[in-house]
Amino acid sequence: MKNVRKYIRRKTLIYKTEVEYGDYTINHVLGCSHGCMYPCYAYLLKKRFGDVKSYEDWCEPALVENTLELLDEEIPKFKQKIKMLHLCFTTDPFMYRYKEVQDMSLAAIRKLNNAGINCSVLTKGLLPIELAQLSPSNEYGITLVSLDENFRATMEPGSAPLKERLEALQTLHNAGCKTWVSIEPYPTPNIITQELFPILEAVSFVDRIIFGRMNYSKDASAYTEHKLFYNQRAAEVIAFCNEYSINYHIKDGTITQ
Repeated sequence: MKNVRKYIRRKTLIYKTEVEYGDYTINHVLGCSHGCMYPCYAYLLKKRFGDVKSYEDWCEPALVENTLELLDEEIPKFKQKIKMLHLCFTTDPFMYRYKEVQDMSLAAIRKLNNAGINCSVLTKGLLPIELAQLSPSNEYGITLVSLDENFRATMEPGSAPLKERLEALQTLHNAGCKTWVSIEPYPTPNIITQELFPILEAVSFVDRIIFGRMNYSKDASAYTEHKLFYNQRAAEVIAFCNEYSINYHIKDGTITQ
C-alpha cells in the first residue's frame, strides 16, 4: 500500500457536472496516481488552471481531508436535486494501492447513501467488496479499453492490472450489485492493434456499457480512417448490447457522418 503524502482543504465539494451521462459529482482527491497517458483531460484541465504544476505533481494525489465535513454541510442543500452522484470525473475514488483514498471514498458513499442519495462509481483501481454492503441502488464501474496488460502498463502505468480489475467487478456483480464498464477512450489501430469483441465478451455480465472515442490525442486524430473506425466500433457495441440486453450509451462525437 502507498501512503497519501499531501492533503488539501476545500470550501465546496458537490457540484452539477456537465458530463453528458452525469448528474452531480464530487472529486475528493486532487490528482491521480494512475498517470494515464491518453492524454488525461482532467490532468490537462488542472494543469491549465494551475492546480497542479506537472505530471509528477498530478501523480502524487492530494486527499481532501475535510470531505466528510463538507458532505455534512452540503447534503441538505442538494439532497432533493440529486438523482445519482458520481465518484469521480477528475480523479479516481479507488486509486490503486491507496487505502486512505479507498477508505475516504467508502465513508463518503456510506454517508451519501444514509441520506438517501444513490452513487455511481468509476475506477481503474480495484472495487472493494465492502461496496456490496451499501445501497443496492448504487452502480459500480471500471474503465476497460484493452485486455493487453503491456498496453495497460504503458498507458495507465499506475492503475490496477486488468485481470484484477475485472475480477473485482465480477465479484460485485456476483454479490448482486449493479455493474457497468466504460470503454473510453478507445484507442485507434495505430496505437494498438486489437479486436473490440473480446473486451465486450469479458464484460458481458454488466448492466451498462459506455463507449467513446479517444480525444485530445494527436495519434488518434492522425489515424486517417478514425471516423469510419469509431462508427464501426460503435455499431459493434450497439449490436452486442442489443443481443445481450445490456443498456448502453455511445458518447457524443463518437459516431460521425
